[in-house]
Amino acid sequence: MEFRDRVVSDPAIMLGKPVIKGTRITVELILRDLSDGMTMEELIRAYPQLRDEDIRAALSYSAAVVADEEVLAI
Repeated sequence: MEFRDRVVSDPAIMLGKPVIKGTRITVELILRDLSDGMTMEELIRAYPQLRDEDIRAALSYSAAVVADEEVLAI
């Protein structure tokens, strides 16, 4: 999935944290809620402005960030 149409970062919104476009819902919040066991359906009920595609975009964005991360062996 191409996340760039749905995940944006603007210094004037949530201090530049990546958010779902048109909302103040951060990718971090979505990931934390999912990791705490919420389902996509529960997230959408909790945040009605979210769509399935937004949640998948947040996951895709996160995968891209991790893929580009440089790991240093200690």
